[in-house]
Amino acid sequence: MTEQSTPEFDEVKPAQPEDKKGKRIGAKDFISGRILTHEMVSGQMPYIIFLVMLAIIYIANNYHYNNLLRTELKLRKEVKNLRAESITTAAQYMSISRQSEVVKLVDEKGLGLIESRVPPKKLQ
Repeated sequence: MTEQSTPEFDEVKPAQPEDKKGKRIGAKDFISGRILTHEMVSGQMPYIIFLVMLAIIYIANNYHYNNLLRTELKLRKEVKNLRAESITTAAQYMSISRQSEVVKLVDEKGLGLIESRVPPKKLQ
């Protein structure tokens, strides 16, 4: 049997790694900035920009949340202090508005008022 040469099999050569000079990405390309001009990276540029925008939005959202949290804590502390002040003021008002305290204050100020000994009468 004679081997005949067919054009299909004559041109087949063993696979050899091609020269990837323009296709290989290394640290030198990353540092020099040539990575941005590489066709593989430039084809993915819209996706990379999308991811960068998502990262910026995430950081801004986190910053805004932290500011709101600080403001909320500040307002809670202020409300707590105002509530304590309100309770203290109400207690002082209750003690001052007693009849015996009113009589003492009138005597101290020297207003010349005297306490009525006759109870009030209801008008009909």
